[in-house]
Amino acid sequence: MSNYELMVIFTPVLSDEDYKSTQKKYESLVKENGGSVVHTKQWGLKSLAYPIAKKTTGLYWVMEYSAPTSFNEKLKIQLLRDENVMRHMFTVLDKYAVEYNAKKRSGVQHSKNEKAEVL
Repeated sequence: MSNYELMVIFTPVLSDEDYKSTQKKYESLVKENGGSVVHTKQWGLKSLAYPIAKKTTGLYWVMEYSAPTSFNEKLKIQLLRDENVMRHMFTVLDKYAVEYNAKKRSGVQHSKNEKAEVL
């Protein structure tokens, strides 16, 4: 089991209901394939750096999860098939990134030296 972070940009024309149901679909996909969802965060509607399919905004969503390495290919196929997904990006998290994310979520303040080491 490895730790990952998935960022997805959904099309901005989704209703709140569709936005949440699509997120739940990917969370359940992780759980069905032997993984676990650590944390999810909705960033909401953000401007894009460049237009994608003539759209200048997108609904951002980030999911931190742990799953077998072979699962990412299944998830990638599902993301590519979903017409509501404009872009996606996987990031492999090492133990330091997982620890940093956990501290950040719990609200622990970092010293200046710790921030320099993480960055």
